[in-house]
Amino acid sequence: MTVPAQNDDAEDGTPQDESFREALRSAVSKAGIGQVAPGEVPTGSSLLRAVGGVRGLVEAILPGLGFLVVYAITREVLPSVIAPVVLALAFVIVRLVSRTPATQAFAGVFGIALSAGLALFTGRAEDNFALGLIINVVSLAVLLVSLAVRWPLIGLVAGVLTNELTEWRKNKAKRRVLTVATWLWVGVFALRLAVQAPLYFTQQTELLAAMKLLMGVPLYAAMLWVTWLLVTSVYRRAGEPPPPST
Repeated sequence: MTVPAQNDDAEDGTPQDESFREALRSAVSKAGIGQVAPGEVPTGSSLLRAVGGVRGLVEAILPGLGFLVVYAITREVLPSVIAPVVLALAFVIVRLVSRTPATQAFAGVFGIALSAGLALFTGRAEDNFALGLIINVVSLAVLLVSLAVRWPLIGLVAGVLTNELTEWRKNKAKRRVLTVATWLWVGVFALRLAVQAPLYFTQQTELLAAMKLLMGVPLYAAMLWVTWLLVTSVYRRAGEPPPPST
């Protein structure tokens, strides 16, 4: 798959193209993977920012932990799926009261409520994790398709963040490293499915809940760090200076 050079030239510099690029850049940068800024030296604080900060970590971990604790004690579906919903709603209220951005918290409530509704509908506690498995399947498929058409997803993210939507493909070193980084994310989602899907189908709910916690934020943060190092190294090798330190 190639993009004709004349199309790039025709679009460069037009207000519509610049507006589109800025909107796309803004959307990508709000995602966790969008925090992997090429050229930026990765630090512990920047990684913490990329996963949502301390508050983001708490909001990501506590609902799942709440399910695990309540289910281990009660073995009942209703209280086990209600506990995460209550925690997620509490996070939204705290954000609204403190007047901090609540988009992520609202998204969390929606996903948790949808998972809870599915579990209540089927009466199976393990169905609380069905949506997560589906998301992993879709993510894996998107990554594999991007590799199949030779537009690795991490390359697209890096291209958006550096305003070189297609130019990175002309640099062999960048293309190779960004392809490797995309394969690593394929490994993340494939590993999650390999571990969690058998637990789901064998109804090992407690173990499934624990594995989802362990393979959630910790694994995501570790892979984000590795991706950051890879992307940073290839942009430095390409002779692009890092941004000014703050």
